[in-house]
Amino acid sequence: MSVNKSEVIKKHQQDAKDTGSPEVQVALITARVTHLTEHLRTHRKDFHSRRGLIMLTNRRRKLLAYLKSSDLDRYNALLAKLNLRK
Repeated sequence: MSVNKSEVIKKHQQDAKDTGSPEVQVALITARVTHLTEHLRTHRKDFHSRRGLIMLTNRRRKLLAYLKSSDLDRYNALLAKLNLRK
């Protein structure tokens, strides 16, 4: 199972040329996080991938903090769409 970037971008972009908005970036990182989480369930001692996962979650946290401070409505919509934070 690999991350299909074009599908994730199409789901979360705001217009046809949008590939770098915070929503798209968070969605791509979330897809990679779920992929790495599944990988680490089978390979428990893969500490290099674990470090990458921690770095990805930190980047996602910073992007979400930026989105929350700049536009709260878009932030709440993204959390609901990606099913983050129950």
